Amino acid sequence: MTRVGVCLSGCGMHDGSEVHEATLTLLFLDKAGAEIVCLAPDIDQCDVINHITGRPENGKRRVIAEAARIARGNIRDIKQVTAGDLDALIFPGGVGAAKNLTDYYSKGADLTVEPEVARLVTEMHAAGKPLGFICISPVIGAKVLGAAVTFGSDRDTAAAIVKMGGTHAERPVGEIMFDEKNRVVSTPAYMMTSRIAEIAVGIEKLVNKVLALA
Repeated sequence: MTRVGVCLSGCGMHDGSEVHEATLTLLFLDKAGAEIVCLAPDIDQCDVINHITGRPENGKRRVIAEAARIARGNIRDIKQVTAGDLDALIFPGGVGAAKNLTDYYSKGADLTVEPEVARLVTEMHAAGKPLGFICISPVIGAKVLGAAVTFGSDRDTAAAIVKMGGTHAERPVGEIMFDEKNRVVSTPAYMMTSRIAEIAVGIEKLVNKVLALA
């Protein structure tokens, strides 16, 4: 059975993993018969956002504890996961990927990637294992690997990708970008639309391509 890691960045579009993108990833992996390994860094969230008002709230939350809500408690600390544990790795989007897995939200093209995330991505790449990036998370692949990725037609993000050493290609919401050299697959998802039915098409294609590569 193919073992696929799903790296989560919390729970909720404004400060963690985008729940629809994460759930669709898990759904399509399960339908394909993959063994899912949910993982997340055990770090503080960058901030806590009220998802009704969109405004920050007081208090702290741990990324792994919030991500466990999506994983139904079955989650591993990314620090304990190596490329030898997985056949592939996928990153759903959500602003948590730009706040918790990286600091792209505050630093743009000058971002840094959370060290354990960068380590695992580098290990997977060195082992020739495929990586999938959804929505805003392709900034990770661009920064760590200089990968060719898509954010749909978002020009500001595309410019940042080029500045950090990656390549951007426009793709519609239901399509994927495949960087054959780096074995990286990406899809724009909610970067391009507000409809869950539309993002589902691209995410299913991404999952199927990653599994075929694995």
